[in-house]
Amino acid sequence: MTRRNVVLQTDFGTSDGAVSAMYGVAISVEPTLRIFDLTHDIPQYNIWEASYRLYQTISYWPEETVFVSVVDPGVGTERRSIAVKTAENQYIITPDNGTLTHIKAEIGIVEARIIDETVNRLPHSGESYTFHGRDVYAYTAARLASGVITFEEVGPEVSVESVIQLQKLEPKVEEGSISGNIDILDIRFGNLWTNIDRTLFKELDVEYGDSFEVTIQNDTRQVYKNIMTYGRSFADSHLGEPLLFVNSLDKLGVAINQGSFAKAYHIETGSKWKISIRKVPKISYN
Repeated sequence: MTRRNVVLQTDFGTSDGAVSAMYGVAISVEPTLRIFDLTHDIPQYNIWEASYRLYQTISYWPEETVFVSVVDPGVGTERRSIAVKTAENQYIITPDNGTLTHIKAEIGIVEARIIDETVNRLPHSGESYTFHGRDVYAYTAARLASGVITFEEVGPEVSVESVIQLQKLEPKVEEGSISGNIDILDIRFGNLWTNIDRTLFKELDVEYGDSFEVTIQNDTRQVYKNIMTYGRSFADSHLGEPLLFVNSLDKLGVAINQGSFAKAYHIETGSKWKISIRKVPKISYN
């Protein structure tokens, strides 16, 4: 019988038994399953961040890993529960509420199915409508990962185009300036991670040590504007200086050397948070 990994992501935290209950349901389906945590610290109801954390992580797992993502402000409503197969041969089980935005855009989805809860639901849980993470998603993921059901037996197929997407701005280069949005924070250190690829940034004819004017807006309100250096690593800037760099996903990042850029300037993430970067003559700090 097939044994695949199961990876869980939620906004539940670990201060109560919710995540443990999901583990228990999965192991009850198949005691030998390998279950891992992506994170349970997604900010409450933050679908955008759930979407990005999946994208940040999924490609580093073996093919046929089954991911469960439960950030579900619409639990108990008519929103769909779906399972998808990605272009990299992974599976994701989640509410259809925008959680798959980055996966669909950056990796690709090849097939989508609505979970048939008449079959794929924890027995004797039919009157519970507020914990689909346990009763539907963990249960279905365990059945799929252990080979009890095939992907086709999850439920009826729906079009990939029907999968709900959040607004996602595409980065662009115009008149010597590049613009994009702040996709996510490097939470621990407060760095900003943009959606601007290194290859697109290189269209500005950049070299390490070049100076750039960086402007950050929330909708139409400017919250930051300053000049900073493009560096290979944090060693290329002095303590407390701002820095442009390429992060672990080959995207452009913004940081303060040994400080939190996000906290210093109250920066958040998502499609409303826009960044523009323009090359300027080199500067030097004393």
